[in-house]
Amino acid sequence: MVSELIQPTGPTILLYSDDVDARAQVRLAVGRRLERGAPDITWVEAATSDEVLERVRAGAPDLLVLDGEADKVGGMGVARQLKDETYNCPPILVLLGRPQDAWLASWSDADASVSRPLDPVAVRQAVLDLLAGKSAAR
Repeated sequence: MVSELIQPTGPTILLYSDDVDARAQVRLAVGRRLERGAPDITWVEAATSDEVLERVRAGAPDLLVLDGEADKVGGMGVARQLKDETYNCPPILVLLGRPQDAWLASWSDADASVSRPLDPVAVRQAVLDLLAGKSAAR
C-alpha cells in the first residue's frame, strides 16, 4: 500500500488585468511563496471581468488583486460589484493608475490599494497584510 503525502497548499490569489505585463509585475513582486518554506501560491489569472465573476462564484480565492486600469470594466467597478453581491467576499487589493485615485478605491470598497508605478515592496506587503487578515493602509 502506497501512502500519499498530503502537500500543504498555499493561498489562491485571483489576479485580474487585461495587461499581461501588469499581471507579470504583480506575480514577480509577490513571489512564489509568502515566506521561506511556505507552500507555493496558486495564481489564477483573468483577463476579463466576466472571468473574475465566474471564478469567484465557482469558489472564492483567498485574495483578489484587481487592476483598476483594466479596459472595458476596471477593477474598481468589479471590486464594488463583488463586495455588494458576494457573501464573505475575499479581501481585495486594487491597483491604481495614480495616487490621486485612492478615493475611488475607497468608493469601490477595496480593502487596500497600491498605485502605479508599482512598488514591489508595497505590493508584497499589501498582499501579506490582506492574507493575514489585516486591513492594509490605502
